[in-house]
Amino acid sequence: MHASTTQDGAAGRLVTIDAVMQQVAEHKGCGTQGGSGKASCGSAAGQGDLPTEIWEKVKNHPCYSEEAHHHYARMHVAVAPACNIQCNYCNRKYDCANESRPGVVSERLTPEQAARKVLAVASTIPQMTVLGIAGPGDPLANPAKTFKTFELISQTAPDIKLCLSTNGLALPDHVDTIARYNVDHVTITINMVDPEVGAKIYPWVYWNHKRYTGVEAARLLTERQLRGLEMLTERGILCKVNSVMIPGVNDRHLVEVNRAVKSRGAFLHNIMPLISAPEHGTVFGLTGQRGPTAQELKALQDDCEGEMNMMRHCRQCRADAVGLLGEDRSAEFTTEKIMEMEVDYDLEGRQAYQARVEEERVAKVAAKQEELATLAGAQSDITLLVAVATKGSGLINEHFGHAKEFQVYELSTAGAKFVGHRRVDLYCQGGFGDEDSLQTVIRAINDCHAVFVAKIGGCPKADLLAAGIEPVDQYAHEFIEKSAIAWFKGYLGKVAAGELVHTPRGDAAIRQGALIVAA
Repeated sequence: MHASTTQDGAAGRLVTIDAVMQQVAEHKGCGTQGGSGKASCGSAAGQGDLPTEIWEKVKNHPCYSEEAHHHYARMHVAVAPACNIQCNYCNRKYDCANESRPGVVSERLTPEQAARKVLAVASTIPQMTVLGIAGPGDPLANPAKTFKTFELISQTAPDIKLCLSTNGLALPDHVDTIARYNVDHVTITINMVDPEVGAKIYPWVYWNHKRYTGVEAARLLTERQLRGLEMLTERGILCKVNSVMIPGVNDRHLVEVNRAVKSRGAFLHNIMPLISAPEHGTVFGLTGQRGPTAQELKALQDDCEGEMNMMRHCRQCRADAVGLLGEDRSAEFTTEKIMEMEVDYDLEGRQAYQARVEEERVAKVAAKQEELATLAGAQSDITLLVAVATKGSGLINEHFGHAKEFQVYELSTAGAKFVGHRRVDLYCQGGFGDEDSLQTVIRAINDCHAVFVAKIGGCPKADLLAAGIEPVDQYAHEFIEKSAIAWFKGYLGKVAAGELVHTPRGDAAIRQGALIVAA
């Protein structure tokens, strides 16, 4: 392979990407060390709600802060193909561009290829603040590749935070190395703390040159997961715990998991729905194990929320995802393409762009607070959900027919609270609407009273109204929470005046592994 080049304007010469990487590695005094964090993900906490050192770690991390995920992007590099456990909900696929779920990648990379890709993405997407390694196997089952990648990134892109996602089996053996490489955010997938439950999820684990099965395997796994979590939090490393909700297997047990991980210092708990479509080829998919409905998932998250911060904006990303949560731009950055790209890793430019993003965030929060003040003193027991079509930045800025997902907010007199998202099939098919897809959209947001959009056609508007969902387009390109609160205030006024009767909605379907389109 040949090195790509970029034009050096000052000297008028061409520079190889290797030279760019070396130049960035030598640049001192810009940004923070990888992993020192300016992130926020999962939790809705703001700057005044967290200690300064925690806020700096989470304020621009799209997975550790619900608010930040509207503005900042992440990327995963697929450098870790091997895995040391088998999960009944997992089927890793390589060279796969049409599924959006964990364990799936289009390309596997070497650490050197991953470092080049990070520079290319960060040069193109200045709001990309986080580099994660999440597979497609387990990063700690591939420690040499994982830590070599972190080493290269910390040398060449010191302003990017480093993250690691692991099943936790090998975690206690690598905590010191994680700390040494300034990996300041670690996600551990913990689905049980009871080995009897775990035996229904994990057929086997492989540790210390031996394969364990059944309850023995689950007991070993949970002991090492919890020990690793304690070791990380003792070192001040922020930990997020992922749990897959499997109805009839671990759904109610996850309340116990929630208590266990909180007591060991976890910062955030992310309860995700099982993806079990038969076409994915997982054990649960082939045996007919269903995933939860939208309201089942929300009820469990609500039950756990009193114990600790809950993450509700997880997109169950591919192991090679690139971009904002809810979008995947990985097809723009294949190995072949990045070798042809002009790379200009401008640290100062990235910082300036992110400073403008912060100004936008401040304006958004101020607008929300201003509108919320108008609800002061209002008394009502009404709580309802609304869906929002958005491209990001906390704005209602997506056409109904172009939405691949809808973000869902819960409205009450306390304000607007983000509670999840719903993937959908694309309704607009280039000049016409797909009626079958429209029905899947309606099923996905069936528990919502309204859907906020930048624009919507007459036909889908009529079908939504017939289904009892109000299409709202008068707040196009305005802030989501401010607009939702304003609409809710009007809704309460209509109820009080007898113009409408508030009626609870039904349940909704969670779309399993929505397809993505390869470029």
